[in-house]
Amino acid sequence: MFKNRSTLLKAAIFATGFSGVVAEYILSTLAQYFLGNSVFHWVMIISLMLFSMGLGSRITKNFENGLLKKFLILEFALSFIVSFAALLVYTASAYTQSIGILIYSLAICIGLLIGMEIPLVIRINDDYEKLQFNISNILENDYYGSLLGGVFFAFIGLPVFGLIYTPFILGFVNFSVSIIVLYFLWDLLKSQERKLLVSLGAFIMISLTTGIFVTDPIIKFGEQQKYADKVIYTEQTKYQRIVMTQWKNDYWLYLNGNQQLCTRDEIMYHEPLVHPAMSLHPNPTKILVLGGGDGCAVREILKYPKVEKITLVDLDPAMTNLGKNHPILTELNQNSLSNDKVEVLNDDGYKYMLSNENYFDVIIIDLPDPRSIELGRLYSHEFYKICYRHLRPGGVIVTQSGSPYFATQAFSCIVETIKSAGFETVPMHNQVITLGEWGWTLGVKQPPYESVKAELQKLEINVPTRWINKEAMTLITSFGKDYYPWKKDSVHVNRIHEPVLHKYYMKGNWDLY
Repeated sequence: MFKNRSTLLKAAIFATGFSGVVAEYILSTLAQYFLGNSVFHWVMIISLMLFSMGLGSRITKNFENGLLKKFLILEFALSFIVSFAALLVYTASAYTQSIGILIYSLAICIGLLIGMEIPLVIRINDDYEKLQFNISNILENDYYGSLLGGVFFAFIGLPVFGLIYTPFILGFVNFSVSIIVLYFLWDLLKSQERKLLVSLGAFIMISLTTGIFVTDPIIKFGEQQKYADKVIYTEQTKYQRIVMTQWKNDYWLYLNGNQQLCTRDEIMYHEPLVHPAMSLHPNPTKILVLGGGDGCAVREILKYPKVEKITLVDLDPAMTNLGKNHPILTELNQNSLSNDKVEVLNDDGYKYMLSNENYFDVIIIDLPDPRSIELGRLYSHEFYKICYRHLRPGGVIVTQSGSPYFATQAFSCIVETIKSAGFETVPMHNQVITLGEWGWTLGVKQPPYESVKAELQKLEINVPTRWINKEAMTLITSFGKDYYPWKKDSVHVNRIHEPVLHKYYMKGNWDLY
């Protein structure tokens, strides 16, 4: 009997390790989505949870009696808080900009609970095992549970159930083990303790069951509060949250809450992104697009009859499937991603550039803004050097570069970083109605002319366009005097071993946006 009771306690700690590590990953991922700078927040949240576990362990020194009751109460509390953590964050994000306080508070709370559970179980299990086996077995099961939790989160939790329902799975795992422990160790509890735990168990059971059914409408309500327009589509992938909204006859696409395009004015973004680079190259036959899963950039590229093949590499298959199949996007992109000339690959852009052996005439980079170190590596010196090697002589590269006025240093950093990779560069900008003043950087490998800017300004755009023309080429390649007081020579090149771009971006003039 003693062995069975000890096994139950170890199973409880295994479940705690499982749910605890997944809770860390969930909160870290939420911080990445809502706060950006993922490396910083992953490090800080996990470190803070471990610190809180230490505090929780210290608190248990004051526990003298009723250890089993206290352990089960902690298990119930952990089940409840973990289950509703993501729901609380998503709901609160619609009403406050201080979402980071909530995320970090949840990390502290969950860390405290986990930290209190482990020493309590060790003390309870002391009646069933010798000290040398007791401590090693309890910690062993906690670590094994953590490993399984990590595997579960990476391969099942995030990609299959998403950030909303995965926490409820964790809650039910913890709750189920708690109920089993309560049942088999019933005789060790006093009458009042039994009544309290049964009442708490019933409350947690009702709460978790109700939570599963009300989560989706609550999330939709909270998400609708966050956006000014009607939300018509949402999808949580393992990489990002995709949202589409509608106002009258116009549609907006958001990734992790950041606008990617609006059907009203996306040509003001995609035409400057594509046509200067495509028109500058005398024979653009092989084209690479990194990002651009909405298909609008590919739509513009397909206007050039010399194009033989377009390879589009976008990390998230959900985004490219949306670009291929959603009626709003297929109408917008004119079914470009289903064209016979287009090959769609779902891969990390950096990894793809390292592994493939193809050469291109034009590389068009349409990626999200460099809000994090991970995204920043796709705007790095090393990445542009790889791109340089994959371009034929006279090849052209262009990347979206954020706003030259709202993220001025970040914009200049991208220009200088591309230049450092060997390209002759020209910064460009245009007023996009719903985005504000936006920018791109164009580079040419071994240009056969003295001035890339001069060539751009006399370009004739010989394909059908809705806005861009020769006059616009002079407009988008012309800047006035530098308005901001900092000097360009104070901006460093963004390198993988010295990532500075995300810092410039986050410190931008976004209060003017």
